[in-house]
Formats: sequence, structure tokens, C-alpha cells
Amino acid sequence: MSANMPTAAILACGAWLKNRACLLQEDHIVWTALHGDLGEPDNCLALEASVHELVALYGADIVAVAHDLHPDFFSSRLAVGVAHELGVPAIAVQHHHAHIGVIMAEYGLSEPVIGLALDGVGLGTDGVAWGGELLFVDGPAWKRLGHLQTLSLPGGDTAAREPWRMAAAVLHTLGRADEIVPRFAKCAGHAAALTVQTMLERGIHCPPTTGAGRWFDAAAGALGLSVRQTVEAEAAIALERCAQGWIDEYGMPEVTGAVVIDDAGNLDLRTVLAMLFACADCGDAQAIARGAAQFHLELAAGLTQWAASAARRHHVSTIALGGGCFFNRIIRTHLTQQLTAQGLRVLLPATVSCGDDALALGQAWVASTQSGVVKHHTSEVTLCV
Repeated sequence: MSANMPTAAILACGAWLKNRACLLQEDHIVWTALHGDLGEPDNCLALEASVHELVALYGADIVAVAHDLHPDFFSSRLAVGVAHELGVPAIAVQHHHAHIGVIMAEYGLSEPVIGLALDGVGLGTDGVAWGGELLFVDGPAWKRLGHLQTLSLPGGDTAAREPWRMAAAVLHTLGRADEIVPRFAKCAGHAAALTVQTMLERGIHCPPTTGAGRWFDAAAGALGLSVRQTVEAEAAIALERCAQGWIDEYGMPEVTGAVVIDDAGNLDLRTVLAMLFACADCGDAQAIARGAAQFHLELAAGLTQWAASAARRHHVSTIALGGGCFFNRIIRTHLTQQLTAQGLRVLLPATVSCGDDALALGQAWVASTQSGVVKHHTSEVTLCV
């Protein structure tokens, strides 16, 4: 760490999943160890110890403590408590704004960008689970321009662990709820399939989500590639692997434009999911693999149109891509190529993760722009136990 480092610093407590905290001072960042998911008590204790170590080392310099918008996260409660102890503001930062903030910090951007933030979930300003967001970001100022078509989560968090439920939710939005039991009774059980169909039809315990991760789950569920997930993103990884296998053997299927921007400015994926159900009905591995490839390429084309249109409308030339869905190489590669072909600059995190383990940097950057502290790129990384 430089001896003449400016004193004003932002402490950020990170996300719920893959938690890692950091301290940002001008163009320097001090990371804690990766603590893991905060559903585990030991990880919460590790985060608390790491944050208190940062406070012990840099407490006199800390001017604000940033945290996720969700008030019930352990990291959020910890941030509020530490801020109170230090007598500085606790600044809540919306999850997807923070994902784009990671890129703004890393590249030292001062100009506005169009941000595509695609992940599983992050609390939105309306209390809904966001995750497929088109944003205009100009420092601390930001605006939600659109989102992926809203889906129901039948059974709440359980739906994120059982992709067949997300596929059932798509059938419901397509007006085909009567297909849920015939399609999923065999793999999920008749009682479970009937219960989910009833929940969707009656709107019982079916909170809404715009999460891109849930659409990947739905696609994997529709194609029969995943029924239940034992680890995070298992369904999305299986879907990508299947798609890549088709592309490697047969090349890229023709894009039909099935993913469209609706009248409200949101991205509607329902037509491409209907195509996947048709592929599954063919009952052979080749048709399923082609459907997986089709989903990826249709989505990349739709995202390109969505982001490029927003860039033209807002006179912006840079697109920032953040969130865990950009671990998907097919989406990342095709979207970058297509946006670049339209004369747009495309940025992804280069030295840090696009996932939640780097989110604290985005939180710190957003908080710093609100308090006028940090406006430079992060050129030095120092690890803190």
C-alpha cells in the first residue's frame, strides 16, 4: 500500500453469496478473503472479523460504509452497525447498480454507460427480485430502462433450486398451464406438478422475478436437462455445455428474432421458450441440443438489440456487462461481437470477477461517487486476511 495514499476511504461489506468485503481509497483497493455464502454462520463470523480488521487498520480514514440494498442481509446489518460505531453514513447500493459499478471503478469511467446486469437475484428498488436489468448509469445517478419478462417463482426460493418449476412458470405465462402436470409429473412427481400448477393459477406463494438466471433455469427445465440443482448455476452450466456441443458439431443455428422488446421496453423471452418445449417434444438428444444452442443465440441477439437501442436513445457509446450470467462464454462472446459490430465499446470486468465476489468494489465505487471520494481506476490490489 502506498505510504502517501490519500486518506478518504470507503468500506464495503459485499453481497450475500460469495461474500467478500473491501476498502477503497482513491485508486487502491484492499480485499478481504473470500468468505462464501452468508447463509453459513461461520462465514458471517469470518466477514465480521475481516471488517473489524479493516476498521482497526483504516478506521480513521473511513468516510462511509456501503452495503447491499437488502436490509436483512448479515452484511447489510453489519455495515449499518459499523457505520454507527464510526459515526459515518451507511450507504445502501442496489445490487445491479453495484455490478455495473465494478466496471466503472475498474476502468476509471466518468462518462455514462448503458449497463446490462444479468444474474440470479438482487433486491430491486420496488421490492421485487431483479436480475435481468438494462440500466443507464452515470456515477451515482442511475435509471432502470427495462428488464427481462417477469416470471413467477412457484414456491419462492425452491423454484431457484428446481428448474422444472421455472419451466412450469413459463408454460403458465404462455397460457399453457394445463401442460404442467403432463410434462413434469414423471420427473417431479404428480403431486408436486399439480401443486405447482395450482400455485401458478391461483397466484399462491409465487413472488415475481426478472432474474436472467431463472430464465436459464427455465430453458434447462423445458429441455429436460435439469430437474433439481445441487449446486449454484448447475442448470445453466448444463444448458451451456449442451449448446456448445451442438455448435461445435453443427455450427450456429439461424437466429429467428424470437427474443423481442415489448411495448414497455422489456425483453420478452417467451417465444424462444415455446421453441424449446417443441424441441423437447421431439424427444431426441439432437433436437434438445439444437434447442439449447438456439436459446443462447436468440438471447444474445435480443440483448444486443436491447442494449444498442438504449445506447442510441441515450447518446451513449459504452456498454458495461456485469453479473454472474456473463460467466457464460457463448452469451459473453456473441453479445460482445454483435455490440462491437454496431460501433459500441463493450466492457466486462477484467481483473476481478463478474459475479458477486467482486460486488463490494461496485458498492464502494457507487458510495464514493455519492460522497465525492473516489473517481479513479483501481490500479493496485492488496489482499487482507
